[in-house]
Amino acid sequence: MPLMPLQPVNRKSLADEVFQQLTRGIVQGDMAPGAPLPSERELTEILGVSRGAVREALQRLAQARLIQIRHGGVTRVLDYRQSGGLELLAHLLLRPDGGIDVEAGRGVLEMRAVLVPDMARRCAERAGAAERAGLRHAVGAMEAAGDDLEALQDLALRFFEILVRGSCNLAYQLALNTLRRAYDPIRGVLVNVMADELRALDDYRAIARAVERGDGAGAASAACALIEKGTGKLLRMLAALERLGSSKAEKP
Repeated sequence: MPLMPLQPVNRKSLADEVFQQLTRGIVQGDMAPGAPLPSERELTEILGVSRGAVREALQRLAQARLIQIRHGGVTRVLDYRQSGGLELLAHLLLRPDGGIDVEAGRGVLEMRAVLVPDMARRCAERAGAAERAGLRHAVGAMEAAGDDLEALQDLALRFFEILVRGSCNLAYQLALNTLRRAYDPIRGVLVNVMADELRALDDYRAIARAVERGDGAGAASAACALIEKGTGKLLRMLAALERLGSSKAEKP
């Protein structure tokens, strides 16, 4: 018998769907570290896919350091907190009920608050003419968007993409990609919570101007001011969710 809830996969030959389903089960605690994974044969029967799809998904899980495959032996779940990478954030952020995981959400916000200011600093120090022009154009587009929060959200993401490209830091680029993937599924829910940050055109202008003149400290300071406008509200939202969860848990 499998030790985690699984649902049949409706489409054929979808190793990606198998991988996603097993990943969710592992990171959401349906299987504890060290627990044996069902065999390939069992997974094939439960999920309704080919053995090749299951095998490919298991190889991807092993590459993501979520399981350890022992040929001829039992495949076991690893402790993702010790072995996993940033790519797991997107799986951890959303709970099975569609809510936001408070611990993962707080970690994303704290990482973002550290990453973006230094990203802005490095961009000011290293950006070329294309990045400086891109930031100016992004700010101009934000000005033209008025109070359309969804448009501002898209443009803010574009602004950060240019900023990280100008930082010439591959690790920052990959980290930002991860944060973007974690953010995309819930961006519609957060657009109003992020409104103060999205409307802070003076801060976006300040970052762009600091980058233009090569002022790393100024770019970092303006980025801190910008990020705090969103981070403060989001952290308060997560704290409220945490209190709500605690009160529910205390009820008999």
